[in-house]
Amino acid sequence: MTFSTNATRLVALFAAATALLMAPSISQAQTEDPHAGLENGSEAGNETTAPQRGPAGNAHPTEMFNAALTNPLDNRQRASMGEATAVEKYDFARKVNLSPLAGLAVMHNSRAAILDTVARDAIREITGHGHYQDFVRSTSDSAPRKLSYDPMFTFIDIMADKDYYFDKPIISIEYLPLRRGIVEAEFPNDSGTQEQWMKATRLSPIILMHQLDLINGPFLADLTFERGRTQMTLSFNRFRDLHASLMLIAPATEGGDWIHVSRNSVLNAKFAQLGDAWRARNADKVNALVKDIAAVVPTINAEHYPPAWRGQLERVYNGGNNFIFGYTFYFLSMVLLLIAFGTGRVTIQRLGIGLLLMGLSIHLLGFVIRWVLAERIPIQNQFESMWGLSLGACLFATITMFVRKQPIFGVAAAGVGFLALMAATLKGIPGAPIGREAAILNTSYILFYHVNIVLFSYGMIALGFIVSIIYLITHYFAGRSAGTVQLAAAGVGTVTVSAGDGGGGVNVGRQRLLNDLDHAQMVILQLAFWILGVGILLGAWWADHSWGRWWAFDPKETWALITWIVYLIVIHVRFVAPNRGLTTAWLSIVGFFIMLWTYFGVNLLLPGLHAYA
Repeated sequence: MTFSTNATRLVALFAAATALLMAPSISQAQTEDPHAGLENGSEAGNETTAPQRGPAGNAHPTEMFNAALTNPLDNRQRASMGEATAVEKYDFARKVNLSPLAGLAVMHNSRAAILDTVARDAIREITGHGHYQDFVRSTSDSAPRKLSYDPMFTFIDIMADKDYYFDKPIISIEYLPLRRGIVEAEFPNDSGTQEQWMKATRLSPIILMHQLDLINGPFLADLTFERGRTQMTLSFNRFRDLHASLMLIAPATEGGDWIHVSRNSVLNAKFAQLGDAWRARNADKVNALVKDIAAVVPTINAEHYPPAWRGQLERVYNGGNNFIFGYTFYFLSMVLLLIAFGTGRVTIQRLGIGLLLMGLSIHLLGFVIRWVLAERIPIQNQFESMWGLSLGACLFATITMFVRKQPIFGVAAAGVGFLALMAATLKGIPGAPIGREAAILNTSYILFYHVNIVLFSYGMIALGFIVSIIYLITHYFAGRSAGTVQLAAAGVGTVTVSAGDGGGGVNVGRQRLLNDLDHAQMVILQLAFWILGVGILLGAWWADHSWGRWWAFDPKETWALITWIVYLIVIHVRFVAPNRGLTTAWLSIVGFFIMLWTYFGVNLLLPGLHAYA
């Protein structure tokens, strides 16, 4: 997957293609020397960071970069130090220690984050993965060996040695037809090479440059490629302008703007030296410069630099992968509690409850840490709301389990926690990076309560779904095997019957269990019905207060009402249904999937006023 091209020609081609392929990240109104008269965070440098402020309206704040800022790690005026091979690059990566830089504070997503967070977010946005992987073959016949790099290393490497990546698979293109169209145009008669690039899910900047006419022609005109092209553009722009992320200098005044390192002559010189040492692959000098830079940065405008404990807490959060690994404990708890539910084994039940409490503790700890880092309750985007609603549901179900002494609520809590945190690991869930909230979410307490109450009702619906699934499994499968059958009714001990008594005993025990399950699902679903109704009313009140109308049949409003109507039917159909428990369980399943569409599908697929949700 490599091309032999002169580095100087690559630079020229890259610059030309950038102008054609991608619009500038931000207006380049500033054309003066970015270094002139700007020392130690002076006021003159503050104008460059104004775009960091959050936008108004429904949109979440997005990172905006000033393309006029220079790359302090590579000003393109120094001679090339020679291109590294993949193996040399990997060996160099194993020798450098970037941990002192990782904890430095930096302005990112309208908040003071740490450089480790910026690196993780940037590499995921560029590559579509949590880390960059290079490929190397030891022999012509062997499969390529993957060389994985820490995000912090790739982050610095792109800025210091961008030439290395021009022919590497680094730019994420998630939309399969777009990726296939570009690859087939680049290698029209080479199916083997096409397959290699397709498997990588990423393309090189060189390939994109070669196919500018295709990208800006047919693919631009075809609206089916619009979303994929937008994602590709964002990845490419991030790769191109990564150096603009280095807003490492604290503001000179309280509430002022953070300043790029190129605006400080001392730091600019140190980063230039770091870039030279980096391209020379001098690990000892790189490590010394890293320590030096990490010591100097916090001393500039030190009175406005964030406290060290925040950086340490964020590194713990990043190292714990947002603490979403709690789904492991939830899953084990769910399995053990189901076994205990079916066998009546008290020891297994106690172990399951212990694992449930461990999963809940991890879930809660990650939520609280994110709250501290974001300086707001983290329930204001898709990722956070899923995390928050599942936490609320799990807390409710766990407390109910202890109060009512019914382990079935523990099964529901573990099931919801497992499903929610597993889904949170998917890269397609928007909002995983910590940032400021959409401006509209910070305008009214009515809206705050509306959002949280509706989310809590969704969590209750998920709990009801788990209990209803257990009800259906019990209804259709329990008590049908030969021999002795044990049925652990929720909270009433174990019912042991023999299958040889004509089925009467089995039916009695089975019906007793189904009655308990039906009672549990109705406790949950009735609460979900009333809570969702209150949430919808609060939303209408806020809409009248903010937009001057109670209802506008916005897709989110309409589908929230449909979800509520399903549970209205659930409650009332029980009066006429011949088997109310079974009917309730099936309607609960239907309502859960309608809720998922309301929660995910409407946000992602339908335009509306609730795009920020």
